[in-house]
Amino acid sequence: MPKPTPLWRASAVAIALAVPGLAAAETKAPETPAAAAPVAPDTVVAKVNGQPITGADIAVAADDPALSLPGVDEAQKKGLLVDYMVDLKVGAQAAEAAKVGETPDFKRKLAYFRDKLLLDEYLEREAKKAATPEAAKAVYDQSAKLMKPEEEVHARHILVDNEGEAKKIAARIKGGEDFAKVAAETSKDPGSKAEGGDLGWFTKERMVKEFADAAFKMQPGQVSDPIKTQFGWHVIKVEEKRVKPLPTFEELREQIDQHLIRKAQQDLILKLRSEAKIERTDAAPAPDAPAADTPKKP
Repeated sequence: MPKPTPLWRASAVAIALAVPGLAAAETKAPETPAAAAPVAPDTVVAKVNGQPITGADIAVAADDPALSLPGVDEAQKKGLLVDYMVDLKVGAQAAEAAKVGETPDFKRKLAYFRDKLLLDEYLEREAKKAATPEAAKAVYDQSAKLMKPEEEVHARHILVDNEGEAKKIAARIKGGEDFAKVAAETSKDPGSKAEGGDLGWFTKERMVKEFADAAFKMQPGQVSDPIKTQFGWHVIKVEEKRVKPLPTFEELREQIDQHLIRKAQQDLILKLRSEAKIERTDAAPAPDAPAADTPKKP
């Protein structure tokens, strides 16, 4: 994106001021957002000194990340974008009259951003061809083969400050009291206390070593003796054990598509460079001179 101009900044401010309470709207979405009727690309929504602004122009502005209006409903956003395009046309027409576009500096910037936009559009169009369902499934299947099975444990724990208190709690639970009830009464862990000490499913590397070693040696239903870690003293109950299920293709599809697109774009740029005649006339950095006492490699 080009550097924002004073006109852009003024228009952005105008957008913010055009809607009473817009700042609040950005953090709190309206309860009943109004639906905006789609505008046909060739529909003229405004004219500036006879120059039309169409639905297609509004669609281009709507895709500009700099004009994102989170929390603003579509009907309101459409009106703001039309206002912005009016400001843009007014300013552009004034700049044309002042012959701003005829300066060498402007022409250089225009050529740069034209090339950048062309490249972005080309990469996006070509890379989408790589993100096919078949290619995505092949990446998933290959990745699944490389994923090693991981054991997971579903456990609860109670955290206290000293060993004596932990021993009393372990004795209460082994004597028949409900673990979750005792955890809610005694645990010092604010993250799991309200859930009866429930830690959910976890793999071994997610927990500190002493806790993980104890939990993964236990069997479902077993309650541990007090275990000391850097956080204090724990009493652990293992609920279930399993091999961690692999994420499904549907869960990873978006990530895989992004990987395919990025790789296709990188490969395309490398291919274009290899096929082009590129002559660099800037001074190449000089290679580091070998140290005098360093023997040369054969």
